[in-house]
Formats: sequence, C-alpha cells, structure tokens
Amino acid sequence: MDSATDLLTIRDFIRYGASQFRAAGLTYGHGTDNALDEAAWLVLHALALPLDLPDSWWGSRLTPAERRRVEAVLRERVITRKPAAYITREAWFMGLPFYVDERVLVPRSPIAELVEAGFSPWLDPDAIRQVLDLCTGSGCIGLAAGTVLPEAEVWLSDVSPGALAVARENTRRLGMVERTRVVLSDVFDGLADAPGFDLIVSNPPYVDAPEMAGLSPEYRHEPSLGLAAGEDGLEVVRRILEGARARLNPGGTLIVEVGNSQPALEALFPGLPFTWLEFAGGGQGVFLLTREQLPVPAPSGR
Repeated sequence: MDSATDLLTIRDFIRYGASQFRAAGLTYGHGTDNALDEAAWLVLHALALPLDLPDSWWGSRLTPAERRRVEAVLRERVITRKPAAYITREAWFMGLPFYVDERVLVPRSPIAELVEAGFSPWLDPDAIRQVLDLCTGSGCIGLAAGTVLPEAEVWLSDVSPGALAVARENTRRLGMVERTRVVLSDVFDGLADAPGFDLIVSNPPYVDAPEMAGLSPEYRHEPSLGLAAGEDGLEVVRRILEGARARLNPGGTLIVEVGNSQPALEALFPGLPFTWLEFAGGGQGVFLLTREQLPVPAPSGR
C-alpha cells in the first residue's frame, strides 16, 4: 500500500482505504458490498468508534498512534484478503452483534429479514415452542429467532466443534444460555434425544463444485465445511429433506436456504411443492415446506 503519512482525519483515511481497496481489486459481500463502506467499517473499528458515528466527527484529526492503528488494519485487509468481519471479529445479523472468526461463515443470510418479521405471514409465533437451527455456524439464525420467539427453546446444531464454540460464545453474549441447547450433530445424526420441533431453519452448505472452484480469496477464508456440498451443491440439503419430517411436530415448518442451487434442487425433487420466499432486501433461494409436504421416509431395509 502507498504511504498514508499525509492523511489527517477520519474522512481522509476512509477515502484512502476505499481507494486502496479498489486498486487491489478486493471482493465484498461479508457485511458490505462496496469499498467505501468496507473502509469506513475498518477505520471506525481501529478507532473504537461506533458505526453510526455523527457527521460532525468525520473531520476529527487522528493522533500518530491512531494513524498507525488505522493504516495497519487497512493494510491487513489488502494483504490478507480477509473479510472485514474476520478482522473486527464482529458481524451484524438482524441488528444484533455476533462474534465471528474463521471457524464460521460470516452471517449474511436473507433469512434475517424473515426472522425480523417474526416469520410472518408464514408462521404463528405463539405456536412455536421448539426451534432447531440446523448447521448453525455462529448461531446467528437460531439466536436471532430466539429474540422474536421469547417462549421458544432454541437448539443450535452443527457438525463442527469449532463452530459450536463460536455459537456458545454468542449464546452467552446475547444472554440466551438458559433456553438454548448447543449440540454436535451431523445433520440429524446426534439429535436422537431432541424433542420434536415446530420449526427447523437452516443455512446449510450448498455451494456446488464449479462455484467453489471460482471463489475469490475473501470467500476462501471461510471454512469450506460451511460452503462446499458436492458436485451439485445438494449433498446436505438432500439429507435435510429426507430426515426433516421425522424431526418436525405435526404442523411444523422447514425453512432452508439453498442460494444458487435452487434450480438443481427443483430438478432433483420435481414433486415437492416448494414455496420460494421473497425478500425486500434482496436474496434468493430460500424455500419453505410444511411437515405434511415433506417426503415420507422409505421403510428401513428398502
């Protein structure tokens, strides 16, 4: 990176960072979608200032020590190509702050919009007592759901012990330890002692092999276990669809994000009446099925 010795103010460093990010050809999508917002996030983080900093502060001059801290953070983003969330160790989901590191994906699911609406118009929040966030990662979806479903017990499950450590930390930070269960489970294996669920929600791995091969360096910092799902991107989703009916209570609901694998899923299960949800804030590939719409498991031994 070029020298930043002539820069003085917060505004100077944000402009400088954005220019350096564009010149380096960085990729976004982990909390921001452009160089300017990414630079602002990192500069304010380095200065321990809030993201909603009043306009009157932008012209504030930095001390020499502050300038060194800011320049170091901007340099780290360019050299390592780490998403900003892994540098700040924080990501926001449905307005809530979550601790994140390289053991989990950076939260960004459009399901946040559905959770914030209390799952309206699809579900009756008062009827939901047991929620499973399958392939939970940081725990963001399940814990966010817990804030709008205050009477529900929330189960967070994942195949990764590292991810579950992060989920436990977020459970503690959000004050939800008393009504949250964190369980090691490979899809539904490991949940034999769990109750029936009124809602299963999941953002599982769904990236197919060609898309994995083309990921930018930023996305390659994320755990491949949370992204890669075989040649067609449906290895995990198939297992969810095969096992969900047995884990849902009568009248229960399954909500799953499959992203760009939506066409492949529809082709694989042409008889399933998927409801594809729409989001005002953008995002696609999230389906809803009721328990009664899910396939009945074949008898064992067949």
